[in-house]
Amino acid sequence: MPQRIYLVMMDETEEARAALRFAARRAVRTGGTVHILAVVPRQEFAVFGGVQATIEEEARDRAEVLAMTAAGSLTSQSGLTPVIAVIQGDGPQVVRAYLADHPEISALVLGAASEGSPGPLVTHFAGIAGQLPCPLMIVPGAMADEDIDRLT
Repeated sequence: MPQRIYLVMMDETEEARAALRFAARRAVRTGGTVHILAVVPRQEFAVFGGVQATIEEEARDRAEVLAMTAAGSLTSQSGLTPVIAVIQGDGPQVVRAYLADHPEISALVLGAASEGSPGPLVTHFAGIAGQLPCPLMIVPGAMADEDIDRLT
């Protein structure tokens, strides 16, 4: 039986943390693994070349630290060693390209914000869920860890 692979978008939000917990617990239960994807947004402004490069490098460094911290937490809690990718670009485009490059992905796991809009990625991918090459799993960002554990 092929290994189940859960793709999680990682950022600094509680909903991303909830999605990672959900994916990790599903992966452990199904003998699968997790891919953590951190997106570095392109800078929308043009400033002097050196300053622009420094700003982009700092954004990438923050994303790498975030992804590595999440991976370390996942490994210590579940024993899983995730695949980590840090890619610069527009979030939805990066995710679509990653899914196209990794047909082995079993599910895209996103966390929805607990208040207001569910978030740009959830809104985008829920709108095109029927066109995705894998199921879309949306974890409520306000779900308590105990509820996620019970569900998974």
